[in-house]
Amino acid sequence: MGARLETKVFEDADALATAVADEFTALTEGLTHAPFTVALSGGSTPKKLYELLVNEPYRDRVRWKDVEFFFGDERSVPPDHPDSNYGMAKRALLDHVPSKAHRMAAEQDDVKTYARLLSERITERRDGIPVFDLVLLGMGDDGHTASLFPGTAALAEGRRWVVMNDVPQLHTRRMTLTYPVLNAADRVWALIAGAGKRAVVAECLAKAADPGDPPARPILGVRPTAGELVWFLDAAAAGSPAS
Repeated sequence: MGARLETKVFEDADALATAVADEFTALTEGLTHAPFTVALSGGSTPKKLYELLVNEPYRDRVRWKDVEFFFGDERSVPPDHPDSNYGMAKRALLDHVPSKAHRMAAEQDDVKTYARLLSERITERRDGIPVFDLVLLGMGDDGHTASLFPGTAALAEGRRWVVMNDVPQLHTRRMTLTYPVLNAADRVWALIAGAGKRAVVAECLAKAADPGDPPARPILGVRPTAGELVWFLDAAAAGSPAS
């Protein structure tokens, strides 16, 4: 069935990002192994988090040399393109810390190299699948997460860890991690902010106990088999006051 979904609600996107920064920092302060592997997300709310982490009080508390970054998905653009998830993360976070980071070469459709990288760099396995210590996700207004979009072929992928996914509704093609890898993670944190997400959040929370197969909203397919699943929401997305 997968992990029970836990929700945490904050006043606004800034408070949400601060809470995640606090939890991320605490995780790294208590590390018992290295590298601590993290899959990064694109989007405005993760960007707020990255910008917080490279400033005090977080910058000197995180054990950056023990953290190794990967990506959950990428657009088919070079790293210096303004739409690149890697480019955003590089400017906001990676240029400022001594962590190792691995971008997805989505503009080259190079899924084999990224899958091999996961196999080589992430040594822990769950049912033969690499186990991320932490996966950061966002959610779009249509319920997509990473580049798992409604109605796309990647939703049915049960074997490969990384695929190129055609997204006809956006007239594009993207590289993305698949459900098998996302659901093998020890922790999955989804950062979801904004009133534009409220209706989909409400729908997803109503269906969380029985998301369907395939799920109506792709984010509902993210159900870690043995790890934790937390949605960090601002009040606008949750439709309720901060807890």
